[in-house]
Amino acid sequence: MPAFASLGLSAELTRAVAEQGYSQPTPIQAQAIPVILAGHDVLAGAQTGTGKTAGFTLPLLQRLMNAPAAPGQRRVRALILTPTRELAAQVEESVRIYGQHLPIASTLIYGGVNIKPQIDALRRGVDLLVATPGRLLDHARQKTVSLADVEILVLDEADRMLDMGFIHDIRRVLALLPARRQNLLFSATFSNDIRQLADGLLHAPVHIEVARRNAESELVAQRVHPVDAWRKRDLLAHLVATDDWRQVLVFTRMKSGANRLSEYLCKAGIEATAIHGNKSQPARTRALAGFKAGTVRVLVATDIAARGLDIEELPHVVNFELPNVPEDYVHRIGRTGRAGSSGEAISLVSQEENSLLAAIEKLLGKRIERRIVDGFEPGLASPPTVETQKTVPGPRQGNRRDGSGPNATARARGQSVATARPNPPPATSRTAPQTASASPRPSGRARGTEATAPLPAVFLAPVRRGG
Repeated sequence: MPAFASLGLSAELTRAVAEQGYSQPTPIQAQAIPVILAGHDVLAGAQTGTGKTAGFTLPLLQRLMNAPAAPGQRRVRALILTPTRELAAQVEESVRIYGQHLPIASTLIYGGVNIKPQIDALRRGVDLLVATPGRLLDHARQKTVSLADVEILVLDEADRMLDMGFIHDIRRVLALLPARRQNLLFSATFSNDIRQLADGLLHAPVHIEVARRNAESELVAQRVHPVDAWRKRDLLAHLVATDDWRQVLVFTRMKSGANRLSEYLCKAGIEATAIHGNKSQPARTRALAGFKAGTVRVLVATDIAARGLDIEELPHVVNFELPNVPEDYVHRIGRTGRAGSSGEAISLVSQEENSLLAAIEKLLGKRIERRIVDGFEPGLASPPTVETQKTVPGPRQGNRRDGSGPNATARARGQSVATARPNPPPATSRTAPQTASASPRPSGRARGTEATAPLPAVFLAPVRRGG
């Protein structure tokens, strides 16, 4: 493998790379850097954790330095689009680290935070901009950013942007860019949709793919624990506590499920927090910082929020629920087994998820090991039953003046309604009592025709006050 200097990078860039402890480029970097430096459009795919961010960041910085901007106010010459805030922050951090010895200004814009500091940064001048599509369009509408001078466009995690429905936003951004530019598409996987997008965006691109399509890392040990759905929470808590897991990333499908699971683990004495799109950016930043620092043992995340989580030597990933899209499984387990480190991916699979598991195994081309945990055998115990409270008859609820009430539905259907009425007070006159052979009371209530004993005061209609 060649050294970074032999790839055509400047001394300032190779120095910054060396200061981060890297001496040899990864396969995706070795193939992508020379091609990008030559000015070609690129469609590149690699597993997560293989260094693809540096694969486009380093040559992008080099190209900006090779063709310095004209004197005067800085303008946006390079644009990197990412699907999530976390990924945008990670990419912009890489830009600052690798460009620390270069006179290049960069900034980061994404939603969920105050827009004013971003406007101030853009007004000071920026050479390289990292953004999420939605917030970038907000700035474009407010005319706080101009993309008329963009020379290089990077779409990072382009497949996820399409999955999240950003295709229309991407097209709006493309309409704001000059027609003549270099385009780079980097993605963890290649899908048919990505290739269709590339066909309309890239001009004679160079295809780079260092791993087979949708391949999982060989450094990740995968295992399935069959378990009843209602016992998943208990099994997860058992695994974390018994095996003394200190850093675990857990995936759920829904944001509400992430919240409930993290709350359950906290009640079980396990430090946990959730991260998803409904969390504010400061809350997401605190959660991720606590997880990296080790004060939080379990980070529960959704697929979208987990994009961009860059955690060195993450040992455990748990699929609390299998994803609906098999390719997302590859993204999930790609959070571990990075940069040459081994990792473990555990999936808690209920009987209802067997079809999802079969689709994942078909994509991977192999069967994942099954292992039943003692005491959590599927079907061994019955799910807890919820005791229903006996209904205690309450006071009569009459029909309301607006036509609502317990008998409204029956009346709307034209059915007769048997109105429960209290027993009349004992008669004081010497009338003969009714016998069992007397005619039954009519089921319908004929107003104005039925002679009844006076009602007690509590059942009389209240006096209507005011108009």
